[in-house]
Amino acid sequence: MRAPALYTAAGSLLLTALAAAPAGGSPGTPDAVRGTAVAAARAAAAGIRWGTCADGQDVPGRLQCGTVSVPLDYARPDGRQIRLTVSRVRATRKDPRDSGRRVPRQGALVFNPGGPGGDGRYFPLLGLMPAWKRIAAAYDLVGYSPRGVGRSAPLSCQDPKTFFKGPSQAPTRPSESYKKERVAEAKAYARGCARRAGSALRHYTSLANARDLDVLRAALGERRLTFMGASYGTYFGALYATLFPSHVRRMVFDAAVNPDPEQIWYRNNLAQSAAFEDRWADFREWAARHDAVYGLGATADAVQRSYDRASARLAARPAGGTVGPGQLRSAFLTAGYYDDFWPLRAEALSQYLRGNPTPLIQQAAPPREAAAEAENASAVYTAVECNDAPWPTDFRIWDRDNTRLARVAPFETWDNAWTNLPCAYWPVPRRRPLDVRTGPGELPPTLILAAERDAAAPYEGALELRRRLSGSVLVTERDAGTHGVAGGANRCVNGYLEAYLLDGRLPVRRAACAPHPEPEPKAEPEPKAGSEPKAGSERNPRPGAEPMPVPGASGAR
Repeated sequence: MRAPALYTAAGSLLLTALAAAPAGGSPGTPDAVRGTAVAAARAAAAGIRWGTCADGQDVPGRLQCGTVSVPLDYARPDGRQIRLTVSRVRATRKDPRDSGRRVPRQGALVFNPGGPGGDGRYFPLLGLMPAWKRIAAAYDLVGYSPRGVGRSAPLSCQDPKTFFKGPSQAPTRPSESYKKERVAEAKAYARGCARRAGSALRHYTSLANARDLDVLRAALGERRLTFMGASYGTYFGALYATLFPSHVRRMVFDAAVNPDPEQIWYRNNLAQSAAFEDRWADFREWAARHDAVYGLGATADAVQRSYDRASARLAARPAGGTVGPGQLRSAFLTAGYYDDFWPLRAEALSQYLRGNPTPLIQQAAPPREAAAEAENASAVYTAVECNDAPWPTDFRIWDRDNTRLARVAPFETWDNAWTNLPCAYWPVPRRRPLDVRTGPGELPPTLILAAERDAAAPYEGALELRRRLSGSVLVTERDAGTHGVAGGANRCVNGYLEAYLLDGRLPVRRAACAPHPEPEPKAEPEPKAGSEPKAGSERNPRPGAEPMPVPGASGAR
């Protein structure tokens, strides 16, 4: 276990004083409170007109779509409105364990996959999967595209045609000239967001997302909300619980983000980079145990040398003309989120080092057909995190903190810094994060799910959320690191999830589950001509947010 040493090193960095002075109004201003109530009342009266989805011909099942109007600015509820795209599959009312039993409907279960910038429109289709059938029998499964995402008043910061840059480098010890290039790119990106979004840019925030959620609740005809958020979805879900505790029926927080205002968002990203080093070590140790299959080395250090050898070779000659060290790092970052990808990534690295670059190109080449979607997700991610809280405005602070951290956690530190660096030059005033907190009896019992070695949402976040939400219960998957555990491979976790959502039952204060089995090693057969999957076509069946690609590197999201 390397976590204690790394977290100790990171902990000293997280005391860095932020240089940016907080700005913006209090989250509880009377105008915004009144505006939310006005918007919710209108939504309740209007409801949602359900119909065929715009891309319905490509969607299986009984997915319906509609829209909900919300104010761009809740302080001005009569001003500009934006429309959020909402999706639904009605409760089946069929018990998968007893086809003759009619299941009572419990209302709508609303889901957000995280991000910021994740699109939940296809969440209702999870009801087709075995792990979700009992929940889908009792609940209408509802997904939606948050403000700025997809068709919901989409946000953009640059031309999608220029979004993916490849091949690119990924130095763990960047030179001064490289740093200057990335600073210039960050400044240009921030300017692009301001130019394309105009005055609307300041209204893409976590607080606005929480208020949108209450309007959606009203539009669905729900007196109290049943909600499940994954990753970033846990943060604005916690904001919702703080702002609207009497509107909550049940809430599930899966892969909880640390909601401490002092951690939002600069320090959270440093902690995340430290945690990814541990998860990268987990992968290398797994690959070393299966050296007979992959030939990457019999120790974690030997696997690291194999990776470094591939990175150096790609720097000299990119695979397929598009896969350089940056794309290699981004592909293996995905394995840090989901161990489902370990066999694929290990085999691709093994094949590449043996002279066959095809699997690596398939898995790591920029998916240019998805450029518009990826650019949109990146724009929303950046706008929300930059708007939400103060960030250091002096690059010397970023340089100092990330240089120190990269000495013990080189895998993801600098790439994560470059992803977030536009926030140093953000053209919009930053807000003060809301102090997430509820007192005894204010909020119904809520469920927090966490994997102990989750890198994207380090475990301390789940502990902090439990401390702040009175009556919350934490269920931990021990010694595992998959990002988002609800509906996944762990039956123990799923049992707690079903007991809570279906019957309202929770453990007394906390519970633990043994880890799900590690993935089995696979030696992938060489693909036949014409059978290669498109780059970026991998999909994970869990509802948790997948990492979103960023230009030339990888952002831990």
